[in-house]
Amino acid sequence: MKELSKLMDFRPSIKVVDATLRDGGLVNDFYFPEGFAKSLYEANVKAGVDYMEFGYRADKEMFETSKFGPCKFSEDDYIRSIVDDNNTDLKIAIMADVGRCNYKQDIQEKANSPVDLIRVATYLHQMPGAIDMIEDAKNKGYEVSCNIMAISNSQESDLKVALDLIGRSPADVIYIVDSYGALYPEQIARIADLYGEFATKYGKKLGIHAHDNQRLAFANTIEAVGDGVDYLDATYASMGRGAGNCAMELLLGFLKNPKYKLFPVIKFVEEQMNPLKESGVAWGYDLQYLMTGVLNQHPRTAIQFTKEKRKDYSEFYKEITSQE
Repeated sequence: MKELSKLMDFRPSIKVVDATLRDGGLVNDFYFPEGFAKSLYEANVKAGVDYMEFGYRADKEMFETSKFGPCKFSEDDYIRSIVDDNNTDLKIAIMADVGRCNYKQDIQEKANSPVDLIRVATYLHQMPGAIDMIEDAKNKGYEVSCNIMAISNSQESDLKVALDLIGRSPADVIYIVDSYGALYPEQIARIADLYGEFATKYGKKLGIHAHDNQRLAFANTIEAVGDGVDYLDATYASMGRGAGNCAMELLLGFLKNPKYKLFPVIKFVEEQMNPLKESGVAWGYDLQYLMTGVLNQHPRTAIQFTKEKRKDYSEFYKEITSQE
């Protein structure tokens, strides 16, 4: 059981990261309503959120710009159009996927960019590419995190090798990522302990990015808080790929640091997130996401089930269990 003081007090090292534009953008091809990003930025500033992730820095040779909204590419000029000089305490982040970002060309020196944090996302088999991206971003002057995806399907021995590689790199933060929404709090505690060994050895911070397939994104995130994880990802109204993420309104309601304000979050959900969902943009917990989470599968089949507006849940269950 966690010490009571860990739930009643606050840890100044905690950092809240808003991933609404990036993870949320996956459900609407990054086409947000006019003024949405600016309103989100202002809500984050008022709420005391520490980082706002603007989206991916995707390679335009791989992805057609006409098929996506601006947060798929989150160019520096676009970010400036929202934040101007960003004379606030809120820091700006973007995500760079290994193999999907022309980082040497498209990520400029920090001195010429409004971005503060580069979040490198990688699978275990891509670690050499991830290390090169981490080193490139650090050399350009950025804070850098590394998100190892799909760890619920990984061998612990492979994970240890990857953690040692990231530990020896100049990355600042190592992220626990429950890509499939398959993990439970007890597992998060064990994983945080494993990651913590390398974080302590190499002087790194830890982060968590949770998915809500089993309605455990918030539970797993606050479990991680008690296990020494400092960087906490959340999205407004849980908006994110498939079942979505840890809800910002739940997380800020839990954290006891008086610098975080819940009211701006509630107001943004009312004024922006609820109308977005009512307009037909689909995300959030449903049976199809529960099934892929329980089975520790990528949610792509559940996402397709949702797009096709299917309701034959039992048939879907038979389909995905036959793939096991």
